[in-house]
Amino acid sequence: MSRRGGFGGGNMSQMMKQVQQMQKKMEQAQTEIEEQVFTATAGGGVVEVEANGKKQILSIKISPDAVDPEDVEILQDMILTAVNDAISQVEKFSEEKMGKLTGGISLPGMF
Repeated sequence: MSRRGGFGGGNMSQMMKQVQQMQKKMEQAQTEIEEQVFTATAGGGVVEVEANGKKQILSIKISPDAVDPEDVEILQDMILTAVNDAISQVEKFSEEKMGKLTGGISLPGMF
């Protein structure tokens, strides 16, 4: 007699083990991503932003040379540029790290 459902008992058990191993590796990778610190600069280094893998800004450093009361807009633009760059670095690192585990398959909502 053939089994219904298309999966043999041994194959299903092996597949579940593989899924559990992959889940564990993904959790480890997610922890590594979250603990990573990314640094971005703008304006030749006069603005520096640090973010973690959770996309949280940890610090913003502004050189006194960047502070011009007559032109605050340039400083604001440099801060935005550095923050956006830091977040882009986090996203790129996350995609690369998780892509190694998923073989490039996109899993929306996973990271």
